[in-house]
Amino acid sequence: MLESRFQSNLRMELLGLFPGCIILKNDEQQCQGFPDLLILYQNKWAALECKKSPREPFQPNQEYYLELLDDMSYASVIFPENKEEVLDELQRAFSVRRSACVLVR
Repeated sequence: MLESRFQSNLRMELLGLFPGCIILKNDEQQCQGFPDLLILYQNKWAALECKKSPREPFQPNQEYYLELLDDMSYASVIFPENKEEVLDELQRAFSVRRSACVLVR
């Protein structure tokens, strides 16, 4: 499968999983190595680098930006073989996290 077709199908799946999300396609000419997609959902965001296979090499700066953005929120490389795992992680990252409350009497 071509990366462009995988990315197009992924965008449709993301819109189904996260209704109302905004998906931005990043321009490699603006910032070399920045992940392909930025997903904005409610008050959270994530970045995904799309690859057609796990054997695809990284371009300059891709690993740097993935690590940086993952430290800030959530970022990952996604390809057909790990798609379900990454989408599960993304659902957890976008879930509402409740803080622990301690009842003091």
